[in-house]
Amino acid sequence: MTPTSSQQLAIEAIKKKLVGKPLSYNEIFAIMDEIASQRLGPVLTTYFAAAGFKEGFSDEELYFLTKSMVATGPKLHFKGIVADKHSTGGVAGTRTTMILVPIIAAAGFQIPKNSSRAITSPAGTADTMEVVAPVTFTPRAIERLVARAGGCIVWGGHLGLAPADDIIIQVEQPLAFESFDKIIVSIMAKKVASADTHLVLDIPVGPTMKIAHFKDAEIIAKKFTFLAKKFDIKVIVDINQIRQNAGRGVGPVLEARDVFQVLEQDKNRPLALEARALRLAGKLLSLCFADTPGKKDVIGEDVAREMLTSGKALSKMHEIIKTQGGNPHVESRQLKPGKFTHDVPSHQKGRVSSINNKQVTVICRILGCPTDKLAGMYVHRKLEEHVDKGDILCSLYSSDKWRLKESIETMKNIAVFSLE
Repeated sequence: MTPTSSQQLAIEAIKKKLVGKPLSYNEIFAIMDEIASQRLGPVLTTYFAAAGFKEGFSDEELYFLTKSMVATGPKLHFKGIVADKHSTGGVAGTRTTMILVPIIAAAGFQIPKNSSRAITSPAGTADTMEVVAPVTFTPRAIERLVARAGGCIVWGGHLGLAPADDIIIQVEQPLAFESFDKIIVSIMAKKVASADTHLVLDIPVGPTMKIAHFKDAEIIAKKFTFLAKKFDIKVIVDINQIRQNAGRGVGPVLEARDVFQVLEQDKNRPLALEARALRLAGKLLSLCFADTPGKKDVIGEDVAREMLTSGKALSKMHEIIKTQGGNPHVESRQLKPGKFTHDVPSHQKGRVSSINNKQVTVICRILGCPTDKLAGMYVHRKLEEHVDKGDILCSLYSSDKWRLKESIETMKNIAVFSLE
């Protein structure tokens, strides 16, 4: 079959990129249009993904990629300030989004949060929110949710925003590689399509995170800021070192329980998770207040803390859950993990010197995360805490006794916790 002129332009453009030549907007648009329309095919799409990984993209090409990804898909429509938060991810058991969204909405700003499901991690925000409410909605339904509750927490994969990006992700997934340029474009295209005006970008850095080095985080921040300016989005970047999960639960139901303990201000809540969520919410609120008449000098973190401690954020979360079709009366004590459980004891006395985020993920995936919403790990001992021999380091949970057994055997052979 003879390729169309658009297909031929896309093919020639991919060949150009493979040998390291820069592409124009028309060439990049042709590629994105062919991918979004599923006319290019997986082989040529893979060639394009590989070319971008090998050669990288100039700032101008990143702008063209983002613009054409948005142009070839549907968009959300809102008026006024639209707040958002995104994390480059890779941190198991740190569910700040579900605390931040009700804080921002309670403070009076729109926040239509579309989140991902887990690909390689124990749980994505969409998987965790799904414990308490449905997360699959159309773009028009999301606009109605936000009109009613001020915010939502939904699964972005069903929306079809930046469809070319979703297809490129599918061809990259088997090799588990994604260039930093591709991560930037992927995030930015969906933020533009979501009508964002104000955004906080959370970039966790650490040896077992998706981004391991500060120099890489700074490159990403610089490129992200360039693109945000091009699309008139106010952005603040939070680069932070991470050595362990901020919550204690890892896996959908356990992470949801952490979130509700913070929102309820329970005495046993994970304080590190609360502090992280307040910092990000505070930065985002300060950004929004700076463009709100009469509120330019308001300190965002003070407002975020007031929303949380007054119970307004919890009430807003219940409202969001009700609007999305969930149980608005859900409480942390009702969120119980799987019935098959095992406590992992320490075999020596010492101080917890490291918790390997990647190995935590391995164990939780064996337990059944994220498909099994009740599976996961509860971390009893965190970094720098002292333990005696026999003290419980973590508890494992699953709905499947054989998965639990396999995870117990695996933990004998990999170092999740290191003691000194």
